[in-house]
Amino acid sequence: MTNSVSANSSSNCISIIPGWVAFDLEGTVLLWTAKKRLVGCDGHVTMSCKSTKVAPSVDFDHSCSDSVEYLTLNFGPFETVHRWRRLPPCDEFVGARRSKHTVVAYRDAIYVFGGDNGKNMLNDLLRFDVKDCSWCRAFTTGTPPAPRYHHSAVVYGSSMFVFGGYTGDIYSNSNLKNKNDLFEYKFATGQWTEWKVEGSLPVARSAHGATVYSDKLWIFAGYDGNARLNDMWTISLQDREHACWEEIEQSGEIPPSCCNFPVAVCRDKMFVFSGQSGAKITNNLFQFEFKGHMWTRIPTEHLLRGSPPPPQRRYGHTMVAFDRHLYVFGGAADNTLPNELHSYDVDSQTWEVIQPSLDSEVCARAGVQLVTEVFGWSFPTKICMPSGRLFHAAAVIQDAMYIFGGTVDNNVRSGEIYPTCHCCTLHEDYGKLFENRQFCDVEFILGEREERVLGHIAIVTARCQWLRKKILQARDRQRQGGEEGAGAGGPRDIPGGTRASGNQPMLEVHIREAEAQPFEVLMQFLYTDKIQYPRRGHVQDVLLIMDVYKLALSFKLSRLEQLCVQYIEASVDLQNVLSVCEQANKLQLDQLKEHCLNFVVKETHFNQVIMTKEFEHLSTPLIVEIVRRKQQPPPRVYSDQPVDIGTSLVQDMKAYLEGGGLDFCDIVLLLDGHPRPAHKAILAARSSYFEAMFRSFMPEDGQVNISIGEMVPSKQAFESMLRYIYYGDVNMPPEDSLYLFAAPYYYGFSNNRLQAYCKQNLEMNVTVENVLQILEAADKTQAWDMKKHCLHIIVHQFIKVSKLPNLRSLSQLLLLDIIESLASHISDKQCAEMGSDI
Repeated sequence: MTNSVSANSSSNCISIIPGWVAFDLEGTVLLWTAKKRLVGCDGHVTMSCKSTKVAPSVDFDHSCSDSVEYLTLNFGPFETVHRWRRLPPCDEFVGARRSKHTVVAYRDAIYVFGGDNGKNMLNDLLRFDVKDCSWCRAFTTGTPPAPRYHHSAVVYGSSMFVFGGYTGDIYSNSNLKNKNDLFEYKFATGQWTEWKVEGSLPVARSAHGATVYSDKLWIFAGYDGNARLNDMWTISLQDREHACWEEIEQSGEIPPSCCNFPVAVCRDKMFVFSGQSGAKITNNLFQFEFKGHMWTRIPTEHLLRGSPPPPQRRYGHTMVAFDRHLYVFGGAADNTLPNELHSYDVDSQTWEVIQPSLDSEVCARAGVQLVTEVFGWSFPTKICMPSGRLFHAAAVIQDAMYIFGGTVDNNVRSGEIYPTCHCCTLHEDYGKLFENRQFCDVEFILGEREERVLGHIAIVTARCQWLRKKILQARDRQRQGGEEGAGAGGPRDIPGGTRASGNQPMLEVHIREAEAQPFEVLMQFLYTDKIQYPRRGHVQDVLLIMDVYKLALSFKLSRLEQLCVQYIEASVDLQNVLSVCEQANKLQLDQLKEHCLNFVVKETHFNQVIMTKEFEHLSTPLIVEIVRRKQQPPPRVYSDQPVDIGTSLVQDMKAYLEGGGLDFCDIVLLLDGHPRPAHKAILAARSSYFEAMFRSFMPEDGQVNISIGEMVPSKQAFESMLRYIYYGDVNMPPEDSLYLFAAPYYYGFSNNRLQAYCKQNLEMNVTVENVLQILEAADKTQAWDMKKHCLHIIVHQFIKVSKLPNLRSLSQLLLLDIIESLASHISDKQCAEMGSDI
């Protein structure tokens, strides 16, 4: 099977598949995201914005430090409009600032490995969940690669492969050397394994290019400590036992020896752009044919008039492939750090500069002050742009590019995090529902003091089976309470979940084993899949998360367990370790107790801990355990069993829509007279239309007729819309997209992700048979780029389109658009030939 997976090496070699931690000077993680958005009728203005900075003076500097940020760019066939907004930063205990690292994409997560933080080389592995927008340290067992940077990492199957790089102690300038070792990390089990390969090996190197193609790892060029290289090696990743390295005999216009360049695979070819070649840096683009091992330099002299030139010569940049395009960002170019995003069309062999846009809503807090005129009114607005950088890394998941890390402004580090408006807002929407306490229908009465926390039955029963059981028991008791408890309506009055009532009483659920504060944190997790960590290291805050952890164990919330353990283990220090250990022992939290004991008996910690006042007051059994642990540490036990990370918000809401939530429906949606039970809280959280209706105009019979303006969607399209509302899914057949074009506007979804997908889905699947329908829909929704695309197909397939019966039913204006497009397509020569026939 051919696996067209490309890798980037802005000295950071990255696996790119249809599948990041950074801190400022105080250690704050940052993330940039910018995705493509279709320009609609909402007054958004497209404009150019450049930010060019002086590049650090580095040729190939192993000690150059860094900064870390993320940029994501959504790819699609539409007009490019980047919108930025600020997100909460990742907590510092997850990882350190870095550059010269690698990132790879696997399923819906990004993995960051290695790099350096300006003082030390790193070999930690970090994980960013794209759907949940959450950070954690990836689970690992076995012996990881030695700390390193300028290495490469690629994904093959369900494993990540790390090759080469530069290792040693950069702080003391000792034991520094390049490597040619190969490690495998299995995502399912977290196991690190080194491949011991017999026979010839590539020369040890760093700052090389790497990619996966046709079940093989391909390594190209790099730096061996004395000179730059341009050799190529490959190794099969299918059979570890029989794997061997093979040097490839290259032919054609082989790129000069170079390092600090990116590679990417597109159209079954590998591309290399620019990089450092001795004292010379060029902006050449080379392509490599895997089958014939032939290199070709792609000329730029034939550029069409008016087409932008290639990017400046540069090094330390990134390049990713998506569809037929290559996207180049950052790097050092002639002593500057440009931040334009360049796109190369492999089919037409033309470059383009992707223009950013103004976003008044998002950028009102940071950026360049501008004034935008919309409909005659002037509004002060600002532009947000990621700064230029080098030695960063990039990866692609689905239709988005993620850029992370790198050196900015002579090692000045930034601490901002920005997402695009196209990222799924499912977690934010449900989070706001919990914060606002609107449409609450359950009240939890907690602990001996009977403190009260409000919630929504639909969310809680979807996420936690333990609480679901409690709610069902409370509802049964309420039903048995007689006419007064049951007559007012509510979930108990909906036999089989098929009938709803307009006035619902508050259901009371008693939970004696939980106190309000940790339960609030647990509820926050149920709604958002995240918890807002308190101050790191403070004893009271650590003990609070331990109480949350205890609840997570009782309620069997594996995902929350992992988040709590991650925070607590990262927060344990010399000042609080004994308090945490004693509390873990009291609560019978064995995993955390083990972590604390191992922390105490470390050589660098032991003497300091036992000299503290807290140690004197420690319980005798714990003192005995610490002494025995110091004298005879237990053997480490590794397991190949995958870690149970629990189900996510998306998975739970999917199961809830597919039948798991039928018993808790409290509203009926009528589609052309056919009932579909649903949940008010979920609809209100995701749609301003339903929120306003349920707050002010709730129908007495609890039934809502569904339409999109004057159009009633098909049953299939309606189910696609419900999947988007409940768990953010946008996958659907093209015919559903026709119905749902205007749904985001009509129902007031919090972003236009659904509409963007509909447009992309249609454009990628437009045919001669449906082109006129899509043309009409595009014209009605003012999707000008797709309308242009449809007109292009009509012109080039006009003989076939002219025979379609729908052509005669088009409006006069659309027929004029077709005639105008036909006229524009006819060349001057054809006009002259037609004139001579008259």
